Formats: sequence, C-alpha cells, structure tokens
Amino acid sequence: MTTHGTTHGKKRKGAARPEPKLPEVRLPELRPHDGGELEPEGDYDGLAFADADFAGQSGGGAHFLDCGLYGCGLDETRLVSARFTDCVLDGVRGVGTDLSRAALRDVEIRDARLGGVQLYDAVLERVLIRGGKIDYLNLRGAELKDVTFESVVLSEADFGGARLERVVFRDCALRRADFSGARMADVDLREATELDVARGIERLSGAVISPFQLLDLAPAFAAQIGVRVEPVAE
Repeated sequence: MTTHGTTHGKKRKGAARPEPKLPEVRLPELRPHDGGELEPEGDYDGLAFADADFAGQSGGGAHFLDCGLYGCGLDETRLVSARFTDCVLDGVRGVGTDLSRAALRDVEIRDARLGGVQLYDAVLERVLIRGGKIDYLNLRGAELKDVTFESVVLSEADFGGARLERVVFRDCALRRADFSGARMADVDLREATELDVARGIERLSGAVISPFQLLDLAPAFAAQIGVRVEPVAE
C-alpha cells in the first residue's frame, strides 16, 4: 500500500515529538590514504579515502575514526563488525556490501548508491542518511537510535525485528518496506513522500503518520484485523 506525503514544508500540528539527534561530525584535516587494501581489524584514524576501489576486500572488525570516504567503490566489500565513528561517507557505491553487526556512531552518509547492503544486527546511533538510492537494505535485527533518512529512495528495505527509536523519514520514498516484528518508539513517517508497507503494517505502533497516509493505509489496517471493506449494495 503506497501513500504520498503532503505535509512537507507545512507547520506541524499537535504535540511536539522528540526529534532525532543529528550527528556532529567535525573532521580534522585528513591525511590521504596510502592506497593499500583494507585489513581485518585495521585501525584507520584521520584518513581520506578518495575514489578508492575496495571491491571484494575484507576489513572485518576494522575501526574508522574521523575518516572520510569519498566516491569509493564497495562492491562485495566485507566490513563485518566494523566500527565507524565520526565519519563521512560521500558518494559511496556498490552492490553486496557486508556491514552486518557493524556499529555506526555520528556518521553522515550522503548520496550513496548501494544495493543489497547488509546491515543486519548493526547498531546505528546519530546517523544521517541523505540523498541517493539504496535498494534491498537489510536492517533485520538492527538497532536504530537517532537516525534521520532524508531525501533518499529506499526500495524494499527490510526492518524485520529491528528496533527503531527516534527515527525520522523526511522527504523519502519508502517502497515495499518490511516492518515485520519491528519495535518502534517516536518514529516519524509523516514527511515520507511515499509510504509503501509490504509487510508488518501492524508493527507501526509507536510511529506517527499523517491523516492522508492514514486514509491510504486504511485498507491495509482493515485487512490486518479482518475487516472487509465493500461498497453498499444498491
């Protein structure tokens, strides 16, 4: 069921809701990366990775602190349990990037072009994902706290079993999303330009939607509780 947001740019009414805390990334003067391959358990501090191709490389358990990744290729890059702290990922691209069980704290992801990225069982805290397009984002079992999705297209994102607290979808297209088993607190969907929930409509408890979205989602809510909606016979 797809809904189209119409509240963008309008003053919100009703009780104020907690806004997600935005990341405060203040990168120091960065040193260029030496061009070597990623290393498992590697320690990367204050580095700029510009147009690097990390396709197929493994950096599981690595720690990126005060780093910038600009235009990097991440096809099939394995970053299981990696940690990103005070980092900017700008224009990264790739298919099959494995960030499962990763930890992202105070991170900005800008204009990413990703497909099939694995973030299951990951922890995202104070993360801003702005612009770009992410297909088949796997966030199953992840913890999202103070996360902002802004002006990004999310196609078939999987939030199954995830925990979302103070998460906002602003000017986003959310297509065929799966919220099965998700737990929500202070999740704001009102400014989503598209809201298409494929599964888990009953898990929207703890979220706020607009009146227009409610009208569009009404058939799905009715089906969830077993109510049939039919026209009056003439």
